[in-house]
Amino acid sequence: MKRILIITLLFFVVTGFSSLNRVDKLIEKEIKQVFEIESFLKEVVEIPSQLNATLPIKITDSNFYKLSLKENLLGYYYFGQAYGKADYFDFIVIFDKDLIVSKVKIVTYREEHGGEVGSKRWLKQFLGKNIDQELKYQKDIAAISGATISARSMTNEVNKLLKTVQILNLNQLL
Repeated sequence: MKRILIITLLFFVVTGFSSLNRVDKLIEKEIKQVFEIESFLKEVVEIPSQLNATLPIKITDSNFYKLSLKENLLGYYYFGQAYGKADYFDFIVIFDKDLIVSKVKIVTYREEHGGEVGSKRWLKQFLGKNIDQELKYQKDIAAISGATISARSMTNEVNKLLKTVQILNLNQLL
């Protein structure tokens, strides 16, 4: 019985790490494509706790990073979650050094319905947006039939991120 328990525990640990590793590799691939580079340095962006408490999106040591190549700033990326109809889905937003959205990608979508929110065509609407913009769902960002909740949620999360990055920039933390 102990042996089965240990094997089961090891299975969950290994599969948990492999899915995390898969997400990290996917993010790395996207960053390399966006900046057309082979390697980069990822650094946690540290935010004073008093300021972080006021931000629309809380910055942690696992969701917002500065990207550089040697001594040159490339940009930043955010790894976040939005809520669909019944579960969260993971996404990334990559900013260039001027804080303009260069890439948005759904990394993990966990529901049976609404996956259209991950289509490249729909996500392209976010490209070129900057921290001074507020996006309106069904005006600036098109609705998706069958993925209304996920599309609205994604738009709201990107808006909160844009506002957060704007505040960080105004406080000279980026």
